[in-house]
Amino acid sequence: MATKREEANMLTQYYEVLSKSRLFFNINGQDLPNLINCIKSKVCNYRRGDFAAIAGDEFTGIGIVLKGQASVIKENAAGKRIMMTMLEPGDMFGEMIAFSGFSIWPVTVQSHKDSTIIFLAKEKILGNCERICPWHRTLIYNMLRVISERALMLNKKVEYLTTKSMRGKISSYLLDQYKNAGKTSFILPMKRNELADFLNVSRPSMSREMSRMREDGIIDFCFSSIKILDIEALKNSLD
Repeated sequence: MATKREEANMLTQYYEVLSKSRLFFNINGQDLPNLINCIKSKVCNYRRGDFAAIAGDEFTGIGIVLKGQASVIKENAAGKRIMMTMLEPGDMFGEMIAFSGFSIWPVTVQSHKDSTIIFLAKEKILGNCERICPWHRTLIYNMLRVISERALMLNKKVEYLTTKSMRGKISSYLLDQYKNAGKTSFILPMKRNELADFLNVSRPSMSREMSRMREDGIIDFCFSSIKILDIEALKNSLD
């Protein structure tokens, strides 16, 4: 059986990804091997379509995507699946449940591509560090910041879901992407079917509405490339 240091050495190829994770912000990349050696971790590989976590199963630790892509899915009481977010390399999941009073996964995480995910034991992040590692306080601060940002993101998700009109949902999402990109032309971070799942609408209906918005001179698009032509019209669609 591999020792913790041997396991850490196996992660060498993913150090660059880990260093870009918000959990390890302001932690020197040279400290990553010692960090991984200190935190109890488990690395798992998944094929496309495999489940990294299933709602209702025992919570296994905070996950960070090292390679590939995965989606976070929530199922409502009627059994309808709603995609909450898409995870890319460096993205984390499970932090909201890790420090609650629950011990089961509230969501399902499914691999969209062949993926590698590292799971970190929650008690090794916020618990007392026996080695008094110099980066431990930074790790705790980063975790609290990530949880706060995730809560804000969930509030934004609620805003999308509670907007009644199709055009309003699309406009709200495109305005947020415009603010993130800082320009009127940008690439959507999701494929069309993934965006429809994210907004909890049917893809055909969403595509028809986007075509109408193009005809109205509000936006132009080609595949995932979007150009906003009339920002005020988008804002008015939110009323």
